[in-house]
Amino acid sequence: MPFGNPIGFEFRRTVTSGIISAKNRTIKIEETDKSSYMTDLIQTDATINPGNSGGPLIYPNGEVLGINTVKISSAEGIGFAVPINIIKPIIESFKTTGSFEEATIGIYAYDKEVIPYLNGSTDMNFEKGIYVAQITKNGPADNTELKEGDIITNIDNIPLNTMNDLRQYIYQKKPNDEVVLKVTRGKIYKEIKIILGKK
Repeated sequence: MPFGNPIGFEFRRTVTSGIISAKNRTIKIEETDKSSYMTDLIQTDATINPGNSGGPLIYPNGEVLGINTVKISSAEGIGFAVPINIIKPIIESFKTTGSFEEATIGIYAYDKEVIPYLNGSTDMNFEKGIYVAQITKNGPADNTELKEGDIITNIDNIPLNTMNDLRQYIYQKKPNDEVVLKVTRGKIYKEIKIILGKK
């Protein structure tokens, strides 16, 4: 069940049921003529409106499952929450330091399951890792050996299979920390060092 303050203070502390239909959902987001994908989401029928997006999706015993984030506007009862494990490093940072500085590698990367959505491409075949779709200009990964089309399989020897794996690890780091990526490019294998930037 989720709760929050939909549409403003007048309807504060609104609680709705939230049946979970699936985990690891991928949805396409279109904003200002740009498309991106959110991956590894929890699908729920929770009512999500301005004011309770960002609120918790919880078990009846109070355990938080995720953070309600987005809904499909063309349908009723289809909303999505970010799993709580992704958010835990952020919460821990606020608890210990009172703030959170988000570090970034400066890439847009996707899970294997998203690849068929990208320009209808179905010819990419990899079993593990995440696909680098774009490198942010002047970002930390720009002017390094990392290239668009690379598959990142590990970060600091931690295996990556989803973008959430990467986010969860990066959220534990700080800007200016160094990370080592293991990358495959066809039959080429590389280790690439990157100094994280501030998002």
